[in-house]
Amino acid sequence: MAELRVLIAGGGTGGHIIPALAVARELVSRYSAEVLFVGTARGMEIRLVPEAGFSLRLVDVGPLKNVSLVTRLRTLLNLPRSVMYCRRLIREFRPSVVFGVGGYASGPAMAAALQLKIPAMVFEPNAMPGLANRLVGKRVQAAAVNFPSAVSWFRAAEVTGIPVRPAFFTIEPFQGDSPRLIVFGGSQGARLFNRTLPQIAASLLDAVPGLNIVHQSGVRHAETTTAAYIASGADPARWQVHPFFDDMPLRFAQSSMVMARSGASTVAELAAAGKPSLLVPFAAAADDHQKRNAEEMVNAGAAVMLDESDLEVPGRLLEALRQLLTSPQRLASMAAAARTQSHPGAAERIADLLVALSEARAALVESR
Repeated sequence: MAELRVLIAGGGTGGHIIPALAVARELVSRYSAEVLFVGTARGMEIRLVPEAGFSLRLVDVGPLKNVSLVTRLRTLLNLPRSVMYCRRLIREFRPSVVFGVGGYASGPAMAAALQLKIPAMVFEPNAMPGLANRLVGKRVQAAAVNFPSAVSWFRAAEVTGIPVRPAFFTIEPFQGDSPRLIVFGGSQGARLFNRTLPQIAASLLDAVPGLNIVHQSGVRHAETTTAAYIASGADPARWQVHPFFDDMPLRFAQSSMVMARSGASTVAELAAAGKPSLLVPFAAAADDHQKRNAEEMVNAGAAVMLDESDLEVPGRLLEALRQLLTSPQRLASMAAAARTQSHPGAAERIADLLVALSEARAALVESR
């Protein structure tokens, strides 16, 4: 096989860049590929990509969704220059294939690849594709998606799933004598969870015998969340507040169920771990994609969903959690359903698809 060079474009959030890094590692370890990332200075890639040992080039491009008219106009005016920068980068790096993972940098890089007729593939982790992927979906040669509902947005898509740490797939069903609820709002925590869970903690602990609550608050909100639990009067021996979980597979293994947001990576981890969940989509997520992700899990029988507004209705969150946590058979059924949504080997499969695109191009060039 000819030398494999892959340009990976995009980032912003961990949901984009962490799976991209998993694919990059597969490309290097199995195919000795040379990988170059292109992102922006405002995304998590600025830290995570260099830490992982990969080269990163930065393009100046901003958001188009959920921003002011002035910001949108500034992005549109700057877009041609961003595309030209990516064209120069492609000519310099000479990639075999360009892989767009979503986020600000993905748009101009994918546009440049299409203009230069470089094989292009996109990764879409959400049930509702992001704007950049919707714009190029019918023009790229391939797509790797997490949900079957996203397939129709692309010309050639395969449901590969999202790369997830192998440790999640080895988690055994919960065997504890007492139920344990993990409350997880993402790496930064969720202010809504930090406010509403302490309000119902005492009543929930009374309603569910033996229950323990383990709540990840985010570093900035640990003190205020702890204070709120103390003020609630809930038995302090039956709840814990942690600023951050750096051992999420272990936390999942020790839980009866999880209350979480429904970002794509979180949903993929819940599926891999076979964890029943109560999902509360982030209402301000672009294109309401978190709600679409949660609906997929609900339709599979793996989760229950509440809207953010439901948490403001007295008693609704308390009753939803009480019903789940006092129904071991229902939780077991949801756990089994969650496993059906998992995709072991996602990173390997995505890497294989990229290699296949590269080889197809090489064969075409050789036949001319």
